[in-house]
Amino acid sequence: MPKLTAGVVKFQREVYPDRRAMFETLTQGQKPEALFITCSDSRVDPTMVTQTEPGELFICRNAGNIVPPHTTHTGAMTAAIEYAIGALKVPHIVVCGHSQCGAMTGALNPDSLADLPHTHEWLDYARAAVQIVQTRDRELSQEEKLKRLIEENVILQLTHLRSHPYVAQALAEGTVTLRGWVYDIGTGGMHALDESRRAFVPVDELYSDLPDAQPDNLTTSMAKAVRDAAAGPVGPGGGCCTNTGPGQEVT
Repeated sequence: MPKLTAGVVKFQREVYPDRRAMFETLTQGQKPEALFITCSDSRVDPTMVTQTEPGELFICRNAGNIVPPHTTHTGAMTAAIEYAIGALKVPHIVVCGHSQCGAMTGALNPDSLADLPHTHEWLDYARAAVQIVQTRDRELSQEEKLKRLIEENVILQLTHLRSHPYVAQALAEGTVTLRGWVYDIGTGGMHALDESRRAFVPVDELYSDLPDAQPDNLTTSMAKAVRDAAAGPVGPGGGCCTNTGPGQEVT
């Protein structure tokens, strides 16, 4: 805790005064360029990885970057997706998995979750991805299976996203794009889903048509992938939600 409180004091005394104008602008509303759905893992920092500023990402985090398929049940992810697309008109959605994911490790080894019943139930939303890997990749090592599962889970959650009414509508109207990414914690690498090949390739390869997607400017090209939004109305409210399972509140 001392580190956190010291950080707050430093922010108030040193950081905020230098960026007061930006924060005052943010009080007028928000127009995030992407809904960024990623894992709760403390090693994943969406704003650092994309080099974005406050107000640019509407962030949802949970164990395993899960998107439950749409139902009549009102959960935190469902509400956040609806708000991001229906109210804020966010033009891009990114589902971002990551290497060494503890949630996907648990999904591959469900017996290890015997003492974590809610986690076990939550990860059932990744069951189809687990089944694909356990069947198709049965000859692979556990390490390789985990890598494949992390990718398949991103693809599965993108499929789940399409079942949400506002996402379906926006896709039909051409006002939203879906992107799947996998971040490598150890190398800083980011791979993006090339749907034409159903394969994950380096972001600078997939987004090579972007003006700044050069090898010496990788982080900028990653950020640029969520910065080509069309102008839209500024929406009300805050910019981040956290969710750990069905029924949790958006905060």
